[in-house]
Amino acid sequence: MANPRLLLPRILCVAAVAAFYACLPAPVSAIRKDIGFAAPIICRSTVQGRHLISDDNGYVCSALSIDPWSRCCPRTGGRFSCQGCNLDSQCCNSYEYCVSCCLNPSRTKEADVLKLKVAKPVTAGTYTNIFDFCMGRCRHSSASVVHENAYLSDFHHCFLVQQNSSAGSTESNFGSRLDGINVILGRQGESCSSACRAKGQSCVPSRLAELNKCQILQKYMRCKNGCFPSLGPDQPAEVVDEAPKNLNPGACLYMQMDDRLTCDGSHRHTRRLCPCA
Repeated sequence: MANPRLLLPRILCVAAVAAFYACLPAPVSAIRKDIGFAAPIICRSTVQGRHLISDDNGYVCSALSIDPWSRCCPRTGGRFSCQGCNLDSQCCNSYEYCVSCCLNPSRTKEADVLKLKVAKPVTAGTYTNIFDFCMGRCRHSSASVVHENAYLSDFHHCFLVQQNSSAGSTESNFGSRLDGINVILGRQGESCSSACRAKGQSCVPSRLAELNKCQILQKYMRCKNGCFPSLGPDQPAEVVDEAPKNLNPGACLYMQMDDRLTCDGSHRHTRRLCPCA
């Protein structure tokens, strides 16, 4: 039989080891599935300018300050900035600020944008998001060019949603407003004053606004390359097929501001739609 005096130290040692292991946390039996990593934030951004960039969050920054990993601008400046923009015409003197201003939900409605076609042909697709619309719309078009190589204005980056066709009245109201008016398609380079005079009539300036709508232009003209807002004394008009390519031959143009419509304007590469009486 073992000596109790010799067993006691052993018993105490075993008890101490058991107590130590009891204090340790339970072993992990499986990998936890509730631990995740935040998805990286990646921005889309414009690439047109050398000095400024606009991201799809509506921020504008210098090309040097954009985050090289996320492609996002620092969120230190104003969001949806309209710096250098004329909010009446919705045109800006900077492409990047045009995109930023255009992205503001209060100015551009997603429901309106997603219904618009990217191009005129029936087979053309529609915009998938507001950023694509703003990037495409803010690039200057032939509608902002005059005399083939000069801009009509410094504000030649425009984001106006092309809703001109629905901005007016119904077909019946259109007819009633043009009672007694003879709608004439002028010759290339001819003013409405001259076109009406050739018919023994006079141009009626107060009725030009009734013709200054895409739905009306498309009724009297082909407008095969689309209908776009513009700024020019020869509008409403259609660019002739023989015009230089940079003027967008076959496109119809309507004046963005009705108060600038005139009977006397003309352009050598357009044909005017004129109200005569």
